[in-house]
Amino acid sequence: MRIIILKEDLHTKGKLYTFQVNDQSMDVLFLFHALERANKWQLSLEQIAETLFFPDEVLVGHFKRFIAHKIFGEHVLRAVYEYDNNLPVLISVYFPYSKRYFQGGLIYENKILN
Repeated sequence: MRIIILKEDLHTKGKLYTFQVNDQSMDVLFLFHALERANKWQLSLEQIAETLFFPDEVLVGHFKRFIAHKIFGEHVLRAVYEYDNNLPVLISVYFPYSKRYFQGGLIYENKILN
């Protein structure tokens, strides 16, 4: 698993990142709210990208949005996203204790990478 940030472009709603994930290029729009939350929780872009592209599980949340989970020690990174014309859009992120939200893995309601 290898993730590299290739490009960052300002967007009216946030920042559009281009990632190289293994041998393919993927764009993800991070909304300003998600960037603020990442800063609040001191989460790196790499941690968030790893959660989006290689989640331990993905659940369906409110408004039919997806919630990707990645375990980091006692915590779970929760990345809430949806699609805008096939473009993944990161809505928000947060970093609670895993015992509160993690369902045990192997649930994949969606995958950004096939």
